[in-house]
Amino acid sequence: MKKLISCAFNMDTVCVELVYSDNSMISIDCTAVENEVADNLYQRSELDYLIYNDPLAYADLILNGDPQVYLKAVTEYKKPED
Repeated sequence: MKKLISCAFNMDTVCVELVYSDNSMISIDCTAVENEVADNLYQRSELDYLIYNDPLAYADLILNGDPQVYLKAVTEYKKPED
């Protein structure tokens, strides 16, 4: 079983890159992901936050989760009650 060695955002390629112990690599094109799943500025902002602050959580969301469900949940505006 291959072990994850590193996960980081590469500003030159605009990709989150995961490197494994067998020297294989997964590169997630962040621009393509945003164009596909983000419907508005708030959703893009949430993805950007994850990319810069927790690239491993971003990679897990994209590879194993449902980004559209996640984005709807975290960017839903709830009107304050009077």
